[in-house]
Amino acid sequence: MASHGVRGRSGGRPTLEEVAARAGVGRGTVSRVINGSPRVSDATRAAVEAAVAELGYVPNTAARALAANRTDAIALVVPEPETRFFAEPYFSDMLKGVGSELSDTEMQLLLIFAGSDRERERLAQYLAAHRVDGVLLVSVHADDPLPDLLTQLEIPAVISGPRSAAEPLASVDSDNYGGARSAVEHLLSRGRGRVAHITGHLAVYGAQRRVDGYRDALREAGHEVDESLIEPGDFTEEGGRRAMAKLLRRHSDVDAVFAASDVTAAGAGQVLREAGRRIPDDVALVGYDDSAIARHMEPPLTSVRQPIEEMGRAMIDLLLTEIADRRPAASRGLERHQVVLATELVERRSS
Repeated sequence: MASHGVRGRSGGRPTLEEVAARAGVGRGTVSRVINGSPRVSDATRAAVEAAVAELGYVPNTAARALAANRTDAIALVVPEPETRFFAEPYFSDMLKGVGSELSDTEMQLLLIFAGSDRERERLAQYLAAHRVDGVLLVSVHADDPLPDLLTQLEIPAVISGPRSAAEPLASVDSDNYGGARSAVEHLLSRGRGRVAHITGHLAVYGAQRRVDGYRDALREAGHEVDESLIEPGDFTEEGGRRAMAKLLRRHSDVDAVFAASDVTAAGAGQVLREAGRRIPDDVALVGYDDSAIARHMEPPLTSVRQPIEEMGRAMIDLLLTEIADRRPAASRGLERHQVVLATELVERRSS
């Protein structure tokens, strides 16, 4: 029997038809295998994959995407200013997780900022033209119209952290409630009695859940919740500075602070030092994210670790599943996918 080798009968690149002939199946079956369709038996899939390997067949991805009405592109949309994206480790870690999970696929990743009204309008037009197969949404506020737009356009989407407990889109998040509880319980176990909380942006559901965890940890330990010890922040360093200054003006006896992010904790720490408060002798400090900032602060910052890279990978897994089904979960009427990953308190010298 003559060997086909790595070239087709025409002497050029092997064709889909030649793969089908080698595997003993139809052209459509080969196409289904290459496109990852589940409607193929294991034996048939193995035969096609063996034929592809023997012939050295390389799919024409552009033609395949066109025929399938696909772009082989995914958008990572950040509805925040670019300055915040590059200033906070959360976003770079998320991008790293997303990129690593996509590296073994043929999907291209587009990074799109939508922090201004003009950027949002431009994004809406871009999405309406269906130039991407799916969208990852990171750092979405409760009143953001983008998720609803994606539902209307029937573009598969996964959101990093639901907007509410009734989020219809697929989502991936860390256990914000449990992470906050562990932070406050840790501070109370150190004998601290006046524990303040600098929140994240309260339009973000995850920030609300951290406040819930803070309150419940105090209540369960027999402490009254003093709402004046809760100061709104926005996850930024400057927000941490402003909030800490307000807290010190109201409560000169505060002896512990739980900040909603490491960046916020860094800002709070600056104000504490400027006020002559020693960390942790006078005021214990705990952050959230366990970013590089936590390790490089002086003293090193106790922080709640959320698996941000793993969250990025999980978001891609969910999104690729939705793209393969070709319909977003919201339109399928199926039980929505909500993945919640565990957090871990990492103790350092700041507490």
